[in-house]
Amino acid sequence: MREGISVVGFALALFAARSTLADHYFVPSGSMIPSVEIGDRLFVNKLAYALRIPFSDLVVAKRRGPERGEVVVLRSPENGITLLKRVAAIPGDEVAVKGGQLWINGRPVPIAREGGELVEQLGRAGHPVRITAGGGPAYGPVRLGPDEYLMLGDNRGESHDGRSFGLVDRKSILGKAVGVWMRDGRPGWHSL
Repeated sequence: MREGISVVGFALALFAARSTLADHYFVPSGSMIPSVEIGDRLFVNKLAYALRIPFSDLVVAKRRGPERGEVVVLRSPENGITLLKRVAAIPGDEVAVKGGQLWINGRPVPIAREGGELVEQLGRAGHPVRITAGGGPAYGPVRLGPDEYLMLGDNRGESHDGRSFGLVDRKSILGKAVGVWMRDGRPGWHSL
């Protein structure tokens, strides 16, 4: 009986930690190619933006908000499915997307060709992007309100993202994707 209670207690503690501290995420689609590939397994820091009560959406303490360029795991405003996207615009930004090119506050976000791939300079570091199928649908310009974020996929022409499902409230952002810990069935580390 004691051992059974210990095992149940350990399992509850483990699931509570996954619910509030850190978790892993399996990538089911190609919306974030070339940064993240189908089948990648990601490490997600759930404490990056808020401390939540385990097994709930209740926030005990807010931390800093997501920044432009960060990759996050979020709950889709359309259907509640968990998604992986990049933060393209933050509260107060005026944002537009034209031909896959992101515009923030009236200025295009720089995209340069580096070593055969396109690299977008959004936020603190550059990241690769794909501008296929004409870059996908146009969007905006739209001014984001408090606690609103625009999420885009790095595979701009082939991503079902904020241009389709709209802006995301901060409470729907579940954590920050820190890196890929397994690719093609092989352990390793690729920072995001």
